Amino acid sequence: MPDSPLGQMRATAHPIRLQILSLLVGTEMSAAELARELDITHANASYHLRFLADAGLVVVASEEKIRGGVAKRYRHPWDQTKMIGADATPEEYGAHVAAMAQELVRRYGSQRRSGTLVDAELWVEPEVWREVRDLVIKASELIHAEARPPHSEGTMHVNLTAAAFVMAEPEAPKEPA
Repeated sequence: MPDSPLGQMRATAHPIRLQILSLLVGTEMSAAELARELDITHANASYHLRFLADAGLVVVASEEKIRGGVAKRYRHPWDQTKMIGADATPEEYGAHVAAMAQELVRRYGSQRRSGTLVDAELWVEPEVWREVRDLVIKASELIHAEARPPHSEGTMHVNLTAAAFVMAEPEAPKEPA
C-alpha cells in the first residue's frame, strides 16, 4: 500500500523514520549524512529511506557523484503530505501513537529544559475544539516552514509533538438484569 495514507501511517510507525522525517524538513540529506547524524549504519539509514520513499513521504531532491557512485539526497515535502490517520485501523493508528510516544521520550530524555507540557482530556464546545485544532495545525505548519538544516548557526534544537483528537463517547454502564 505504498504512497497511500495507510502506507504513510505504517511508514511513520517507527521512531527512526520519524527522526529522519524531522531532519529532512529543513534540508536535503543523503543516507550517509543521515546515518552520521542519527548514529546508525548507512545500511539502516538506506533501508528506512527506501521505506519512507515507497510511502511517498520523502523524495529524491538531488543526486551527486561521490567516489565513482551516485548519492541521492532526500527531502521531506511536508507541505505536500496529507495528515496521517484517516484510513488507519485502530491497531495501525495505535502503532503510530506508540512510535510518537517512544520518540517523545527519546527526545526529552534527561534534558530537563524549559518548555511547555500540556495534557488535557476535557469537554469543550465544538467551536472551541475547532479553534484549538486549527492553532495546533498552524503551529505545525509554522515550525515546519521555518526548519533549518541540523546544527545551523543561530538555530536551536527544539521539539513539537502534538496529538489532538476528539474522544470517543464512553459506553453507558449497563443496568444489572
